[in-house]
Amino acid sequence: MKKRERVDYPRREHREEYGAEVAPPASVVRTERAEPAAAAPEKHEADRVMESTGKVSGYIGLACGIASLFMWSIVLGPAAAVLGYYAYVNGRKTAGAWSIGLGALATISYFFMIPFAR
Repeated sequence: MKKRERVDYPRREHREEYGAEVAPPASVVRTERAEPAAAAPEKHEADRVMESTGKVSGYIGLACGIASLFMWSIVLGPAAAVLGYYAYVNGRKTAGAWSIGLGALATISYFFMIPFAR
C-alpha cells in the first residue's frame, strides 16, 4: 500500500499573497469643507453650549438618581432617568447611562416595595 503524501496548508498549487492580512490599514486623509467665516464661530459656540448643558444635566441626573434610592423614589427616579437621557444624547454617555439606570432602579424598586409599606 502506498503511503499518502501529506499536504500542508496553504497548498503549493495556490500562489496567494498573504501580505494584505498582516499589513496595517492605509490611512485616510480627511479634508474639511470650507465654511463661511461668519458661520463657524456660531457653530462652535453652539457645540460648547450643548456639551456644557449635557455635562450639567448628567451630574444633576446622577445626583437625583442617588438621592432617589433613599427618598422620593417615585419623583426623583423618573427625573433622573429623563435628565440622564438628555445627558446621554448630548454626549455625556457615562453619566447619562448611570442616571438612567439609577432612576429606573429606584422607580421599579418603589413599585416592588410599596406592598410592604402598608
